[in-house]
Amino acid sequence: MVAPNQGLEDIVVGTSSICDVNGKTGQLIYRGYDIHDLVAHSTFEEVVYLLWHEDLPTQAQLSQIDSELKASRSLPSPVVAMMKQLPKTANPMDALRTIVSLLGVYDPDGRDNSIEATRRKAVRLTAQMPTAIGAFHRIRQGKEIVEPDRNLSAAANMLYMLNGEKPDEYAVRTMDVALVLHADHEFNASTFSARVTIATLSDLYDAITAAIGTLSGPLHGGANEQVMRMLLQVGDEDKAEQWIRDALAKRERIMGFGHRVYKTDDPRAVELKEMSRELGERAGQPQWFRMSDRIQRVMLEEKHLYANVDFYSASAYYVMGIPIDLYTPLFAASRVSGWSAHVMEQLESNRLIRPRSEYTGPTDKKVVPIGQR
Repeated sequence: MVAPNQGLEDIVVGTSSICDVNGKTGQLIYRGYDIHDLVAHSTFEEVVYLLWHEDLPTQAQLSQIDSELKASRSLPSPVVAMMKQLPKTANPMDALRTIVSLLGVYDPDGRDNSIEATRRKAVRLTAQMPTAIGAFHRIRQGKEIVEPDRNLSAAANMLYMLNGEKPDEYAVRTMDVALVLHADHEFNASTFSARVTIATLSDLYDAITAAIGTLSGPLHGGANEQVMRMLLQVGDEDKAEQWIRDALAKRERIMGFGHRVYKTDDPRAVELKEMSRELGERAGQPQWFRMSDRIQRVMLEEKHLYANVDFYSASAYYVMGIPIDLYTPLFAASRVSGWSAHVMEQLESNRLIRPRSEYTGPTDKKVVPIGQR
């Protein structure tokens, strides 16, 4: 038996009509639509509908799902009470994993795995996850929780609940684009984890909890946090090139570069790069973009590695005033829409996911009585 590539690299483990990643051309497609086209002409709410219903909504369909999402943003009071008992020093991803698991206990559809019930649960969880992130952040700061505003879009409401102030139009647009870009990415680690979990016929909340745990690892969802910490460590844009060359000489791992699938520009990074530049200029903090741009050039020159989605999202979020340890939870607040789409697709034609391994251990050992060992 020929062993599969390490980390299942390039191994096709299933079929899906949700998302396609073309690593050679640097193309990302949701349900047939190129990501650049979606960023230019669609909102996150439209993309959520697209992922769940296979095509973009009509105005009436968009109004319906937008109303459903807005009506589902509030958290059950017992969940809020529990959140206040969490350590204020808890890692936000640990807190989010715990909160999502608890939300499943209070969902009125329980363990009903019909597509209709799973979709209703997906609506609730997609609406509630940003509320949970904002509420936990306010609680750990010792501040009052900001209740969700049903007059705001998903992107605007997320920023509002974090900061307690209505965000400006460009910040909302940037957040909306970030939500669109992060919504799905084929069979990445967390999505595959969700599909493996739901394939056992558990339920949506089990699958999403598993996905959050998978996303929390720095090799998957936490890279943009490490990117921003690197930029802060560099500190001065004039030192950026030498700093990165010294780090490479020491064989240090530079987060935010390279991708298991993309062999050229990550299309998500292309979109976020321009937003990082403009946000920095608007906020009077252009140094973070310029620093990032210099580092990217060195990495391409020295290692032939392209920036991935995490690299420019780091500086964009930082300039927007988002705490570094909330970068990955915000990723999850978007990706839950894609995870849910994959859960529903798996349930529609389910088969338990049970791969094999190639055994490499010994086969001829004999048991020695314990007194003789």
